[in-house]
Amino acid sequence: MTTASPIEQNGKLKRQLSYRDLVFYGLAYTAPVTPLTMAGFVWAVSGGLPVLAYLLAALCLYFTANSYAVMTSAMPSAGSVYSFASNTMGPFAGFISGWMILLDYLLVPAFIYILSAVGLETLMPQVDRATWIVITVGATSVVNWFGVSVTSWVSSVSVVLQLLLVAVVVTLLLFALHGGMGSAALTMAPLFEASKFHVSSVLAATAVCVTGYLGFDAVSTLAEEVKDRDTSLIGKAILTNLALTGGTFVLVTWVIGNILAGFPIHDPATVIYELAAAIGGKGAAIGLAWFLTLVVGVPNVLPMQVGVARVLYAMGRDQTLPSILAKVNRRHGNPYVAMIVSTSISLAIALFMSERISDLAILISFGALTGFVFVHLSVLAHFGRRPGHSWRSHVAMPLIGIWAVVMILSSLNAMALTVGTCWCATGIVYWLVKRYWNGAVNASSSQIRCESGSSPDVSEPPQAT
Repeated sequence: MTTASPIEQNGKLKRQLSYRDLVFYGLAYTAPVTPLTMAGFVWAVSGGLPVLAYLLAALCLYFTANSYAVMTSAMPSAGSVYSFASNTMGPFAGFISGWMILLDYLLVPAFIYILSAVGLETLMPQVDRATWIVITVGATSVVNWFGVSVTSWVSSVSVVLQLLLVAVVVTLLLFALHGGMGSAALTMAPLFEASKFHVSSVLAATAVCVTGYLGFDAVSTLAEEVKDRDTSLIGKAILTNLALTGGTFVLVTWVIGNILAGFPIHDPATVIYELAAAIGGKGAAIGLAWFLTLVVGVPNVLPMQVGVARVLYAMGRDQTLPSILAKVNRRHGNPYVAMIVSTSISLAIALFMSERISDLAILISFGALTGFVFVHLSVLAHFGRRPGHSWRSHVAMPLIGIWAVVMILSSLNAMALTVGTCWCATGIVYWLVKRYWNGAVNASSSQIRCESGSSPDVSEPPQAT
């Protein structure tokens, strides 16, 4: 009797998402308010050129988004880059690509947990940051437990409210500029100023900005949950997400960049609250903190938990990671074991790095950028040598994308490169140990069958008559 695969035993992911759902999911993942909450980090790392950093990140990632769109159309899978690399370059390449993108997917939720805790700590300093992190994790896990359709609805509402907030904040900042705050006018200084321009600083800031554009990557993990199996919607949603976020981030950062000229930054994590207090008083800062926590903090983590759970689910389904990760809740259609495991790991990271948020922001980029390289390689491997391939989409753009990603990777600091390299080495060791263990188990099983008199899986030659 044939043994059912884990997915057959435990149900399948529900196909229920439309193009609109995908776009809002990606926007919820990136969060339209990102340039507000990340303003202090990007300003400090870029040396005062935040618009240039966001613009370069968007341009570099356009090539990656195109490769994602190409591959999701050819190979729709919840495993995203893991599945692309597995199908085009073999199991080992697939495992390493999935392993590296997991580093990004596990760190990003931890980063948002901490940002939410910072806002809540501003409101209620008597409650420590670790407690707020645990409360945020619990709230997001409860919502995600009821399936991706509930998550999608919450994310859509959150995106609309965030866009309204961004419009209000930008309007207030423009009035502040007109009133003489910062540069007192909309200048091009946040985009380029010769005295501030340093290649290493701009590239380092670009690496930080990459984390704000990861919604298009997360959209690709929903390829098995699209209505009517219309996988062309995934690629369309990916490119739409990058265009919308890129335009929004550059515009908002341009305004904030002019406001921050000469503004004293005490803590990069709380710059937006300091600006709110300077413009509207302490009450404005408190109101903003509540809004960002309730409308952004919790909803923003929801799609992140969904994305990492889908990658773990796909790797568990293929048994490159423990197959228990492929268990799906029959009622809600979500990979609940993968969600519990990933959320627990992200919680532990958030608690450990709660006072080192700047370091965590830089670490996030390594896994994502490495995974992007595998996406480009998958396009080249799958389409590059086929007759009739598109020179632009299947060769030129992946090659340019690899070059852009490698340039950003080379700008990461020593800590990020060390942690990323150690994570990669750990994955390789796990792969080798698992392969050796499986080989030993198979050999032992064959020996037992032989000793019990069972015939090996080789047909005996017919006897002469």
